[in-house]
Amino acid sequence: MTRAEQIVANLVEVRARLAAALAEARRKPGAPASVGLLAVSKTVPPEEIVTALQAGQRDFAENYGQEFRDKYAAVASLVAATPGLATPRWHFIGPLQSNKVKYVAGKVALVQSVASPEVLAELERKSAALGVVQDCLIQVNVAGEVQKSGISPAVLPSILDSFAERPHLRCTGLMVIPPYDETPELSRPHFAALRRLRDDQRAQTRPNVVLTELSMGMSHDMEVAIAEGATIVRVGTAIFGARTYGGSP
Repeated sequence: MTRAEQIVANLVEVRARLAAALAEARRKPGAPASVGLLAVSKTVPPEEIVTALQAGQRDFAENYGQEFRDKYAAVASLVAATPGLATPRWHFIGPLQSNKVKYVAGKVALVQSVASPEVLAELERKSAALGVVQDCLIQVNVAGEVQKSGISPAVLPSILDSFAERPHLRCTGLMVIPPYDETPELSRPHFAALRRLRDDQRAQTRPNVVLTELSMGMSHDMEVAIAEGATIVRVGTAIFGARTYGGSP
């Protein structure tokens, strides 16, 4: 099986897993009616992203600002040379610093990893200059891991309040990266905690805040995330295989 054939086969398998998990979750109160599949393409070459596009995958996510900048242009060039191929819908899911906002503002459908007031301020500034409204998610560090990005749950209300002063930003939900464990069930409390936070906060009406999305779950635990209300799952390894690091920043 060629590399391209493997990616296509992997996508078929992941979609089947997603459909089965969603069918199970929809028997539970408050479960989402649909779940978006986000193909995490960090370190994946542009040609393989085009392979996934040709197989019907539309949403892709990158983790690093410079890698996204270069890949955005390279994929656009390949898509332009392929008649009838849809352009990808990009997301940014990695730690985002203020000086890297310029790489993503106005180019991605969703910045999923907003984790500080400083980044919010810079996103507003760049989006205003571009004349766009940038959708974003707030990354919440529900487990309180020191080494991981994300705001604390206690800070979330004030961050959401600040969107009233940012007319070029819209918060559409929350994102979490729980502590990794090979046992998917151990992620469940973190997914449930994010859902409760989302539900609590969307009971309050705020300008430029519509908390519909929960981005949570990856290759090994997406079934548990869907059961707990995920509306977006971020899947990389199960689609593209184990990553090879060392090329892009």
